[in-house]
Amino acid sequence: MHFPTLLAAGLHNQLWYSVPLIVSISLVYSATRHEQMNHILRHAWHTGVWIVGFMAIIMAILCVVSWAL
Repeated sequence: MHFPTLLAAGLHNQLWYSVPLIVSISLVYSATRHEQMNHILRHAWHTGVWIVGFMAIIMAILCVVSWAL
């Protein structure tokens, strides 16, 4: 399976479930660390970017392993 096909299939079905999870996890995690709203939102943004980056790296590794097999 090619990478664009895999990406299109994932975007259509199950990848959208990660969006509310990432938002809620980032906000709750940030709210446990800070009390002011601007600090919570800033930290939530950085945490969300970190989670998305981590997921992208894992997806790239899985695509390379799938291609190699």
